[in-house]
Amino acid sequence: MRFFLLFFFFVFTITAQEVLIDGTIYDSKTQESIPYVSVSFLNTLKGASTDEKGYFFIDVPSAFLEKKVHLSSLGYKDTIVAVKQIVTDKKFYMEQESFELDEVVVAKSLGDSYVLNPVASYDLKSGFASSSTPWVLATYYPNIGAQKKYINKVTVFFQKDDSFKRKASKFRIRVYSVNPETKKPEADLLRKSIILEAFAENDFVSIDLSAFNIKMPREGVYIGLEWLFVPYNWYALKGKDPISNELTLEDRFAPTFGGIYNKNQNFKVMVYGMGEWTDFKVKSKDNTKHLIPAVSLKLSKEKQ
Repeated sequence: MRFFLLFFFFVFTITAQEVLIDGTIYDSKTQESIPYVSVSFLNTLKGASTDEKGYFFIDVPSAFLEKKVHLSSLGYKDTIVAVKQIVTDKKFYMEQESFELDEVVVAKSLGDSYVLNPVASYDLKSGFASSSTPWVLATYYPNIGAQKKYINKVTVFFQKDDSFKRKASKFRIRVYSVNPETKKPEADLLRKSIILEAFAENDFVSIDLSAFNIKMPREGVYIGLEWLFVPYNWYALKGKDPISNELTLEDRFAPTFGGIYNKNQNFKVMVYGMGEWTDFKVKSKDNTKHLIPAVSLKLSKEKQ
């Protein structure tokens, strides 16, 4: 069973003791806690997510007290705050993000539908697991043809991981527009936090997005899969140090997203971590295909 871990080994020369950083994040307007906020320490590979009650905790080297944290959540303004402030206050407030409403679609008549990157369970060849810091794994889907189309359904496939013992894990689905210049993911078109569960007995999960009336942009879209660094998803992977041969325990976070090898070069894959988008490129042994997430996108055409 092959997994591609979206993390880097980072060696600290710091000998100082680790400290526990914890806190709760609230909506500045409603005063309610915000679940599943991404909490990333800038310029490091450390991060966490708030749980259902807006609470997070993480052990970090004491030197991290001099750093800053990036808070990110759908529907809220990205916020950067000093770690010392969180340590002192034990809480922080995020402001809701205002945006212009899109043109209201009173009624639209949809015709035929078709699927980009159709996948079956037997197509799975590998998997994407996560460790060390919150990540978003995003796949580009092109807009082919001039006819208007709307996003109908997203189906995400998973690879079994026997090391994770719970019955289900949670992740967030993202739908990004494409920056016409950089070709990287830009704004999230959902503007709402949608959390899905991956159940151990199921190979896939589907989400109907037709109610959001998301018109397929001319530049296409990225469908993103965001890991949530909450205790619900955590598990320890046992292994051996390749040098000392000593037993090791490595933090991991479920789910393990399925991967397939595809010849179509249109399906570009990018990863978001440490505050920026970078290319993710893994090719098959014969160099004729590249590994992409096993995610199918169903579109519906608007009748002429």
